[in-house]
Amino acid sequence: MVTIKSKSEIECMREAGRVADLVQKEIEKAIKPGVTTLDLDKIAEAKMRELGALPAEKGYPSGMKGVPDFPASICASVNDNIIHGIPSDKVVLREGDIISIDLVTYKNGFNGDCCRTYAVGEVSPEAKKLMEVTKQAFYEALKVAKKGNRIGDIGYAVQEYVRANGFDVIKEFEGHGIGREMHEDPGVPNHGKPGRGVRLEPGMTICIEPMVVAGSPEICQGDDGWSIWTYDESLTAHYENTILITENEPEILTLS
Repeated sequence: MVTIKSKSEIECMREAGRVADLVQKEIEKAIKPGVTTLDLDKIAEAKMRELGALPAEKGYPSGMKGVPDFPASICASVNDNIIHGIPSDKVVLREGDIISIDLVTYKNGFNGDCCRTYAVGEVSPEAKKLMEVTKQAFYEALKVAKKGNRIGDIGYAVQEYVRANGFDVIKEFEGHGIGREMHEDPGVPNHGKPGRGVRLEPGMTICIEPMVVAGSPEICQGDDGWSIWTYDESLTAHYENTILITENEPEILTLS
């Protein structure tokens, strides 16, 4: 069921989103060759708690038999790891890598969710273009994330922009509604047909999150039961914000 947030609930979501953005900024400062993804996880959790929030991803249930709950405060996905990378002291960032940091902060009963893909030092022209296209795909979707439009308009905007720039989108995973729960209705795919799907209404809060690959969109799952990778080991990028549908232009809640 899609939930419409009240004014007081929206204020709580603004605060959770503000914290999420501040944590991303703290992580960005630490990204450089030689740093481990576990180092970044520790920085993220410390900053969240300093700001009065909890890491919502830590302990998130896998829902799969034999797969433990998510053990970390952030998802840290390097190069061909699309999503759900588990931070580790064995994953050391190298010059030329790209890393996606997906995090969710929980404060005052509400969640703020955002993802950024960062360059580690100097990266290849292809990696740079991939990151730029992924980020801009979000903003192309934002243009149609307005009262009266539909979820399909968002997905269509993402896929058309991405494919026009020579890349492709992941179809198996998608954005989502958000609020008291990290994942709420509706699902927000990165592909779709205009005029289809749930109608957007003021008070809806959703996450738009293009997941873009430089090669084949075929995916595979890691042995840890969480991480998702490109099958052909091609580069991937991910960009996400929590947004509020309003009477006019959408509001990004995870950009201070």
